[in-house]
Amino acid sequence: MSKLYNTYLELKKKDKETIYLFKSGIFFISLDNDAYILSKLFHFKITNLTDTVVKCGFPCSSFNKYSHLFQLHHLSIKIIELENNALYSFNEYKQNQYVVDLLEFINSIDINSLSITDAYQFIEDLKNKVSKINKNGANIWKEKEIYIKNYTNLKI
Repeated sequence: MSKLYNTYLELKKKDKETIYLFKSGIFFISLDNDAYILSKLFHFKITNLTDTVVKCGFPCSSFNKYSHLFQLHHLSIKIIELENNALYSFNEYKQNQYVVDLLEFINSIDINSLSITDAYQFIEDLKNKVSKINKNGANIWKEKEIYIKNYTNLKI
């Protein structure tokens, strides 16, 4: 069996109700029964991971679209980011994405070429982006405490 599937089985032992999405490259993929659930709800195409395990998924660029649909369907979602070997709650992952976007925004600015007007606009844009992070992160710490209690021994 694949390492991905073994991780999935370990996670499902701890929480059968949650749907697990694995971020792999530029896609989010779900496995086995989770794949069937998402395929039925959102008409994702089922393909084979192995001879006995199925998968389906969607591009990372569609995350915002599907995150809204997951919430409308009251799905419990957790995200496993394979690159960082990390397990996120759904909201925690969204919050992390806001921070990554903010850092990319800051890095994209050439401060040596900013006019006073551009600098002022940059500060206003930065303020708005930080405000968005603060609004969306209000419940993250409470959720993080639950996450730590449930998954402290998990090794992906």
